[in-house]
Amino acid sequence: MARVFQKADILIPKGCDLTKWSVVACDQFTSDPGYWDALDKEIGNAPSALRLILPEAYLPDADLSREAARINAAMEDYLSRGLFRTLPESYVYVERTQRNGVQRRGLLGVLDLEAYDYHADSASPVRATEGTVESRLPARILVRAGASLELPHVMVFYDDPEDQIMGSLSARKDALEALYDFNLIAGGGRLRGWRVHGAEAERVDADMDALCAARTEAAEREQRPAVLYAMGDGNHSLATAKACWEQMKQSLTPEERETHPARRSLVELVNIHDPAIVFEPIHRAVRTGDPAAFLRMAKSFFSERYCPEGEGYPLRLASQAGTETLRVKTGSVAELIAETDALIAEYLERFGGAVDYIHNDETALDLAQSGWVSLLLPKLDKTELFPTVARRGPYPRKSFSIGRAEDKRYYLEARKIK
Repeated sequence: MARVFQKADILIPKGCDLTKWSVVACDQFTSDPGYWDALDKEIGNAPSALRLILPEAYLPDADLSREAARINAAMEDYLSRGLFRTLPESYVYVERTQRNGVQRRGLLGVLDLEAYDYHADSASPVRATEGTVESRLPARILVRAGASLELPHVMVFYDDPEDQIMGSLSARKDALEALYDFNLIAGGGRLRGWRVHGAEAERVDADMDALCAARTEAAEREQRPAVLYAMGDGNHSLATAKACWEQMKQSLTPEERETHPARRSLVELVNIHDPAIVFEPIHRAVRTGDPAAFLRMAKSFFSERYCPEGEGYPLRLASQAGTETLRVKTGSVAELIAETDALIAEYLERFGGAVDYIHNDETALDLAQSGWVSLLLPKLDKTELFPTVARRGPYPRKSFSIGRAEDKRYYLEARKIK
């Protein structure tokens, strides 16, 4: 079986203030350009990953062609100034202490894009976990198409209940080369990293090969394709890398396709069983001129599958009239989310209105007191992620959130892709 996750020539910044270099993923704080304005002011003229990305908060007013040219020129400038140290044929083991004090462990390496397909009917070893919105890709493709570097905020899950791989790396980290240890900007916690290469990298490869072989054998017994890796955060960034690679490889020979750096994408691999990985629901809030009519339609929509207490899955409907819980008989939380979205889409098509996606109970309930109807969905059990994706494909978009915005992956490492 071809190895999907591999070591790579990884670049890390040198001779600069890492706190100012490392910034949070571009798809965070999208409704708060002030967050990014403050970062820009604090960083000033210091070398920073901020100059190599386009925060999505700026997308509505951005001249994308000019921004892509600016970013690509900054990449070339940083390379020409020798701002990076190359770690040949390496992984990077990272420990991220979040602002709540909980530690998340990860491993930087590259995923083979030939083994990834984000479409709903995918049978590839690397799968999307939520629906991919292809309209979000063109702006990212424009930047990546001319880029000489990639900086990852992609986090990918693997399924290791015994914690063999990260547990082993954590136990041996004192024997590894320490690369960095610093506080992240804007309340992002602390980040430490160690280089994994040589015999230590070979040990990781052997452990990962064994884990993937076991997952493949189990899938074959169930007569289904194996899901070896599943997207955590950054699916649209990986989908962008895939789209650029599919376009680029058309002009390459078969031999060139095997080794071209753009065939692979740098990601952080995280065990889904890591205690720091907590799935939170994303609720729906519907703005409607007639909340009572929406509530009647919702109750009718699910009426044939109501369950008694303790059965089915709970869907809370909140409005100014109060909160009511419907227990719905359905195969999974994923199916309940899909059906809730279908209900909302049908209502909006018939009567108009708007829908918003809410990341906590308090905000959803506050909106319900302001004339909206909030639909509060149950939390996903993270142990169901791999089986559900294998059985039915990606969850509906906006099905779950993994941690607070400040705890998302920060940019630090980079890799040449041309």
